[in-house]
Amino acid sequence: MLDLLITNAALPDGRTGMSVAVQDGRITAVEPALSAPAKEVVDAGGYLLSPPFVDPHFHMDATLSYGLPRVNESGTLLEGITLWGELKPLLKADALIERALAYCDWAVAKGLLAIRSHVDTSDASLLPVEALLEVKRRVAPYIDLQLVAFPQDGVLRSKGGLANFTRALDLGVEVVGGIPHFERTMAEGAASVKLLCELAAARGLLVDMHCDESDDPLSRHIETLSFEAQRLGLQGRVNGSHCTSMHSMDNYYVSKLLPLIAESGVSVIANPLINITLQGRHDTYPKRRGMTRVPELMAAGVNVAFGHDCVMDPWYGMGSGDMLEVAHMGLHVAQMTSQKGIRQCFDAVTVNAAKVMHLEGYGLDVGCDASFVLLQARDKIEAIRLRANRLKVWKKGVLVAATPEVATTLRLPNRPPATRLMT
Repeated sequence: MLDLLITNAALPDGRTGMSVAVQDGRITAVEPALSAPAKEVVDAGGYLLSPPFVDPHFHMDATLSYGLPRVNESGTLLEGITLWGELKPLLKADALIERALAYCDWAVAKGLLAIRSHVDTSDASLLPVEALLEVKRRVAPYIDLQLVAFPQDGVLRSKGGLANFTRALDLGVEVVGGIPHFERTMAEGAASVKLLCELAAARGLLVDMHCDESDDPLSRHIETLSFEAQRLGLQGRVNGSHCTSMHSMDNYYVSKLLPLIAESGVSVIANPLINITLQGRHDTYPKRRGMTRVPELMAAGVNVAFGHDCVMDPWYGMGSGDMLEVAHMGLHVAQMTSQKGIRQCFDAVTVNAAKVMHLEGYGLDVGCDASFVLLQARDKIEAIRLRANRLKVWKKGVLVAATPEVATTLRLPNRPPATRLMT
């Protein structure tokens, strides 16, 4: 007898009337109109069954700290970094853990079951590192939390930066990060990329660097990162996050850069909500919006994902952990309003993001983990348009969140009462 059988589901690839069978936390069958004995049968009602949402770029050590110790009045990236520097000496492990766990609850309710979080390694205490390692342990039954060692103050720029960074890896942080554009010079930034990629290669780790989060078109550390990925044989294991300077680069240079990134197997994460908020702050009109060249990167064969980046922290006072909100903003900013483009934006917060994180068992194929979300939408396009309600969320066959179907009863003059689903 099956543990779970979901019937009459639409799938992201466009198939409808599909059944998904689950046994021992894994998918055992995906086929039309399957009939089999099961402990639980769920009629999807024609709604979309998707793999869980994935956030490949987040800062959980800072989340839900908005207003501590003050609000970012200028809205700039640099004031946010300054604010975080003011907050770090005041951090308490218990409070950081409590905020992170609260956010993880939000995430599960939104069908977000995998998160890659950068964690600041700049302070010698490594308090954020130890706190998030504890969070990772606690949420392991329902969220795949992957941690990136992130030298917020610069691995070369800050005193003890490299030593603190290395200690974080020794404690169990599994991805090598960096912030080359925040080092003191372009040369030091390039040197940090080389150093950190060599460290990752020696330890057999993945790489995910904040790269060129700047309006400066001459910030070109993504070029160095791509070169080092090839030189060290790290193809497919390296990611460049943000890459907002590409928004301002001239087209000739980008025409050379895109093939280099594609050949190196480097993926790119754009963070639509945050990129358009922090970038262009020094412009008059017209104002640059800062998000990297998503459709061009995709057309070049680069794996592109979207991240949330921040929720209610020194850099961004909004957010709710909703990756469909991220995809919705991404398609508008990138002008990806074609049917194909909208579907690509859905993929950017699901399958593409899972590929960045090297998630095992992700997907809706036989043998994959039975982790998925039932959305109150008929397809990927409708899911983004409505930021669809998450009806049910399963982690390895176990129901971890449920929300009632949303409907509105209309009572209009000269019209008979009618109930309309929000679709």
